[in-house]
Amino acid sequence: MKIAALVSGGVDSSVALALLKQAGHDVTAFYLKIWLEDEVKHLGDCAWEQDIEYVEKTCKQLDVPFRVISLQREYWDKVVAETITEIQEGFTPNPDIWCNEKIKFGSFYEKIPREFEKVATGHYAQIEEKDGEFFLKSAPDPIKDQTYFLSRLHQKQLSRAMFPIGHLPKKEVRTLAKKYNLPTASRPDSQGICFLGQFKFSDFLEEHLGKKEGNIIEKETQKILGKHNGFWFHTIGQRQGLGLSGGPWFVVDKNPATNQVFVSKNAPIDSGTNTFEIINCNWIPKKPPTGEYKIKLRHGEKFHSGTLEYTNGKTIITLTKPDRGIASGQSTVLYKNGYCFGGGIVRL
Repeated sequence: MKIAALVSGGVDSSVALALLKQAGHDVTAFYLKIWLEDEVKHLGDCAWEQDIEYVEKTCKQLDVPFRVISLQREYWDKVVAETITEIQEGFTPNPDIWCNEKIKFGSFYEKIPREFEKVATGHYAQIEEKDGEFFLKSAPDPIKDQTYFLSRLHQKQLSRAMFPIGHLPKKEVRTLAKKYNLPTASRPDSQGICFLGQFKFSDFLEEHLGKKEGNIIEKETQKILGKHNGFWFHTIGQRQGLGLSGGPWFVVDKNPATNQVFVSKNAPIDSGTNTFEIINCNWIPKKPPTGEYKIKLRHGEKFHSGTLEYTNGKTIITLTKPDRGIASGQSTVLYKNGYCFGGGIVRL
């Protein structure tokens, strides 16, 4: 099978590449060159140059052809610009989810020749096909499972996607990397947003939105407790970095129009935060029935228990227990029996 493998210079995509090669596939490795790797280079060390070095060494060792593809404009238009707009409006978007939906399994699909039957990545997730439908299944490693980030993929995208390490725990991936003597075997996992790499998100926000002093206000008393440098630096549920004494304090609300950040000591903040609407839904493989589901509000191993309802044309999620950090713009993803059903965007 002719396969295009997206590689990042990390251990996961390197092992995925090695497994494809070992299985006898005709595989070509691709590294996505993105706009912000150059644009924010002045903010710190440029990790992407090191990434390419690791990719080149890995591909040379495995005897796999390697290409760099530029998707700079696509990244800016479809992910970065939309992220900035959402944050300016007071929402809490997840650009990594858009990155997968619109770039890795979107623009990249369109960029490469159709002769590549599959596009493989180092994601921790699994795909199952049954009666012509494709299902997204969680990885056995609950900490590394990345189905949350893949929850907006549709049937056509899943039909062409491939996750060679999705059935493996992280520990075994590291073991395989050492077995194959890959250059990335001991390289630490990367952290951060897809288009920023190692750069701090706060530095990115300051670069594009600047600083603007505003008030930090106690929600219950409306008392001004301190100052901040812009509401866009703060997220609902945030506890650290507020610079306030007498805490713990939690960010509970923001007003973009007045540049105010509201905090409270109360937990849970508001019993109403256990019921909310989700919009712009993407379902895998079809619209799920009402009822009980496991629900993720953010990436990680933590699930909420809750229900899905369709009421007056709206899609409503109700959690059994409130979550302090629910904010408009977040992605909510539904699961049942180990399968990811997709989800939607929170609107409070």
